[in-house]
Amino acid sequence: MKHELAAVALLPLLFAQAVRVRSKTPRLPEPRGKRCGTHGSGNPLRLFIVGDSAAAGVGVSTQKEALSGRLVSQLGTDFRVEWKLAAKTGHRASDVRSMLEAQTPEAFDVAVTSIGVNDVTHLTRLSKWTRQMQDIAGLLESRFHTRHMLLTGLPPMHMFPALPQPLRWYLGARARSFNRELKLIAERYESCEFVSIDYPLEPAYMAADGFHPGAPAYVLWAGHAADVIRRRFYQP
Repeated sequence: MKHELAAVALLPLLFAQAVRVRSKTPRLPEPRGKRCGTHGSGNPLRLFIVGDSAAAGVGVSTQKEALSGRLVSQLGTDFRVEWKLAAKTGHRASDVRSMLEAQTPEAFDVAVTSIGVNDVTHLTRLSKWTRQMQDIAGLLESRFHTRHMLLTGLPPMHMFPALPQPLRWYLGARARSFNRELKLIAERYESCEFVSIDYPLEPAYMAADGFHPGAPAYVLWAGHAADVIRRRFYQP
């Protein structure tokens, strides 16, 4: 890949920028609030949210403002949602896979994943990440009997305000490569669907660290995911 070849020459600068970003970027906590529950009325829908800090809702204060709360609230107008959140800051695909392997098996109708940004920043090989994501899709299907999976694409890291150039360009190029592979995974698994969230990368949509989604971004993400889920599961 061209960006990987260029990165060899830029390695000292990229490393220095990465160290500086890590030291200066505020470490935001995961939001407080419940990570499972039941909400709404209508036909039952079992929802599983899985992944990293964005899935966990970093960038807002409570789970009600995060992806879980916004998505459950929107789906609750049409479904009786039984939901569970399994996500942690810093999780890479390998961590998510281990977490799922350790969990007690349950059955879910739909799973929403957010996995990959930490693999991009920690330089996980694309081929390795692809295998791990396939493992995760397999676990969700076999161990958790998930009928449909929404694989959320990585955000446009080439536009993250917290990242200086050329680090922003390099991580953005890696994120685009990861998204291409995620789309291919979705094509291989009949139960999977790639979901791209195109929220404006304006200050109002970003968290204070310039890296995570802010409250308006979670609203857009949840709204888009809810629309996809309704198309699949809503029966008037």
